Amino acid sequence: MILALDVGNTNIVFGGVEKGKSAFLSRICTDRNKTEDEYAVILKTLIEINGLQTSQFMGAIISSVVPQLNEVLKRAVRLVTDYDPLIVGPGIKTGLNIRIDNPATLGSDLVVGAVAALAYYQKPLIIIDMGTATTMVAIDKNGIYRGGMIAPGVRVAMDSLTHNAAQLQGISLNTPKNAIGTNTADCLRSGIVLGNAAMIDGMIDRISDELDGIPTVVATGGLAPKIIPNCHHAITLDDDLLIKGLEIIYHKNTR
Repeated sequence: MILALDVGNTNIVFGGVEKGKSAFLSRICTDRNKTEDEYAVILKTLIEINGLQTSQFMGAIISSVVPQLNEVLKRAVRLVTDYDPLIVGPGIKTGLNIRIDNPATLGSDLVVGAVAALAYYQKPLIIIDMGTATTMVAIDKNGIYRGGMIAPGVRVAMDSLTHNAAQLQGISLNTPKNAIGTNTADCLRSGIVLGNAAMIDGMIDRISDELDGIPTVVATGGLAPKIIPNCHHAITLDDDLLIKGLEIIYHKNTR
């Protein structure tokens, strides 16, 4: 079993994965102030809460968009598993054919998601990741990474709106009964929940027009379950997508 960590700006998702199946999946807040000892305690505790032992792991891998945490988490993983984790980045084999202006600028989370989607779903592909940002990736029928789009994440947009508008307060991300809200809270829910769903539907249409063939659409990320069920397109929710991608990359780089 491999310990896989996906480090985002808002959350760190980690889990144990073996042969494409996750033994557990946990989500904690990304905290740049925590030490390796604090992260090690959290990792070990959640592994044991999920009924596993640290001795069951035979390696580890990290994908991170927060570079300042890389060494901290690397040491934390070593404390927990006795293994030095691989870090997804330059020099790591992914098998991904990337055709964008500057492949070196591509986030490791987008790479990992693309690797997993290519392994588990039919091409062409659109991959949606809903976290701090909402990203969409396009992969053509030949498995070539063509690019994508980045938009403000659902929570980021909502927090910005409520922070800058004195009469608007934070709301839960429940689906409203109607698109036409009759009170402030439901108007906000309509705009945030249904508005983001409509944005995703619209972008799927536009990206599909630029791909040859009807794409398979896959979504992941902490906020995807709140938004994706409100989309009109058929979209597969896969919460384990990045964890599965990390396992694939790990095995490409180890014997």
